[in-house]
Amino acid sequence: MPSETEKSTSTPSDDLDEARIDERDQEESDGIILPSHVAGSGTLDRLVDTARDYARAAASDNTLKAYAKDWGHFTRWCRIKGAEPLPPSPEMIGLYLADLASGSRPSSALSVATIDRRLSGLAWNYAQRGFSLDRKNRHIATVLAGIKRKHARPPVQKAPILAEDILAMVATLPFDLRGLRDRAILLLGYAGGLRRSEIVSLDVHKDDTPESGGWIEIFENGALLTLNAKTGWREVEIGRGSKDQTCPVHALQQWLHFAKIDFGPVFVGTSRDGKRALDKRLNDKHVARLIKRTVLDAGIRSDLPEKERLDLFSGHSLRAGLASSAEVDERYVQKQLGHASAEMTRRYQRRRDRFRVNLTQAAGL
Repeated sequence: MPSETEKSTSTPSDDLDEARIDERDQEESDGIILPSHVAGSGTLDRLVDTARDYARAAASDNTLKAYAKDWGHFTRWCRIKGAEPLPPSPEMIGLYLADLASGSRPSSALSVATIDRRLSGLAWNYAQRGFSLDRKNRHIATVLAGIKRKHARPPVQKAPILAEDILAMVATLPFDLRGLRDRAILLLGYAGGLRRSEIVSLDVHKDDTPESGGWIEIFENGALLTLNAKTGWREVEIGRGSKDQTCPVHALQQWLHFAKIDFGPVFVGTSRDGKRALDKRLNDKHVARLIKRTVLDAGIRSDLPEKERLDLFSGHSLRAGLASSAEVDERYVQKQLGHASAEMTRRYQRRRDRFRVNLTQAAGL
């Protein structure tokens, strides 16, 4: 980001030029145009727009927003340094990465994971503009390797919400309409090992809404969720619990019944008095806020200061909690979470497998 001095010296003309450049970048990022030798027509122009819509759907909205911010930050950096972002220059990108890691900019140094993600964002943006970014180029690869060697830290993982935690959290919720909804969100998210975006994207039926990320089917023995997730379509089976108070399927049915929801988004907002369900789908940030609030209300990790407790838990704590608490064969956990590899699943199993295999004793000590 530009410094305060740089911001204060900008003129309306500069701002207008930057807006025009950003607009041009957006047009270029669409990437799909008619060949130069083909004459345009109403039909072809509509097909171009359709193709662009499909191209944008290749990545999630959150990913596209992050990549757009990455590109915006890099292009501003280039303009401040008197360079052009196009075509890609490995030398300049190497300097950009060094700047991000060194903390020489007005803002603080970025983590290795964030720098790596920024580089992925640049590679994606260049591809959309018809360029190829060679991450193995020595100007990029050696700088990034040095950054990782010098600044890498162990990954900071969110704490899992374990079985006793989720029971304590749902116990803090009232039995009004809003409480029924939030109880269903927590129990369904925990039992399904769902991402927060997957929870709020659910519809009652298939094709209820254009923005749907999946739908639900309720059977005698449980609920089947069909999800359009990061790794593609997958089915998640959620069996009924041992008692109604903590059964995710029962909680879901209670919410749908009392909220009178039989079409469209499963999880929606409620009126101020909490007595009526609204039409608008919940934002995934609601899930994160709900988890943090109920963690505090339930007194989980009360040995820590409040800020540390809030930092310790997030939406991913539900997925990590299922992976850590479910004492079943690892392959079933992997399938439920929708992971492509067992190694990814093991990253979520925060405490389950610790010291289960004792190589010290196996080695004769």
